[in-house]
Amino acid sequence: MAEFPFFDQNEDDCDLGEAVRRATRAPLPKKFYSRAEAVPQDCGYVLTLDGRKSRTPARNLLLLPVIDLAKAVADEWNAQEKVIDPGSMPFTRIANSAIDGVSQKRSEVIDDLVRYAGSDLVCYRAEGPASLAEQQEAAWDPVLEWSERALNARFVSTVGIIHVEQSPASISSLRGVIETLDSPFALAALHIMTTLSGSVLLSLFQALGETTPASAWHAAHIDELFQESLWGADEQAVRRRDFRERDFRAASDVFKVMSNR
Repeated sequence: MAEFPFFDQNEDDCDLGEAVRRATRAPLPKKFYSRAEAVPQDCGYVLTLDGRKSRTPARNLLLLPVIDLAKAVADEWNAQEKVIDPGSMPFTRIANSAIDGVSQKRSEVIDDLVRYAGSDLVCYRAEGPASLAEQQEAAWDPVLEWSERALNARFVSTVGIIHVEQSPASISSLRGVIETLDSPFALAALHIMTTLSGSVLLSLFQALGETTPASAWHAAHIDELFQESLWGADEQAVRRRDFRERDFRAASDVFKVMSNR
């Protein structure tokens, strides 16, 4: 067992957390297993690597609540070739976040999501040029209209960067909606979508089926894409945005899977 530094020396488990921690430093760790599987256990499915149960960075059992998510995580591990690259494993990272973070700090995560609403991306519009303002209006006004209609939460928009105070009643209504998310996996997914897009309203709009992940991602980056149309795209910035979009789409998938339970 000593030849595999990711195996716990005291348990018949694989320490997934150590593998992920080591993979954040160069060089990436070598693949140390042949097969990843989602194995039924208790009320869910545990990830096993060559039959050994895997753990999160905080050493909690990597237990997934639904088979679709468990298969997605196993597929990521099976897709690794000579090394383990956590950057290519968004479902695993979301699961770790849900198990180690959100399940332990649910109220803090909800508070953080609600704070986004206080200065939400879709509420702050450009003064110009007119073409950019029109694109923002077309993409963001439906989000605000939906929020008022479906969430009973009316958010007002403003032009410029001066902070606009939102109604405490609307903030409270939004909190109530978020608090209905019982699953730490759904809550983790929404939090990831929100931090990547800068908008909890747009993230909920997409997560609850009002638009596609691609359209929501585009709406979240209207300003950036507009600048690129004028001055050209920076290759590194585009790669970074594409990487983040993959995580956004994975989080959207997790939310959808947990909502369909």
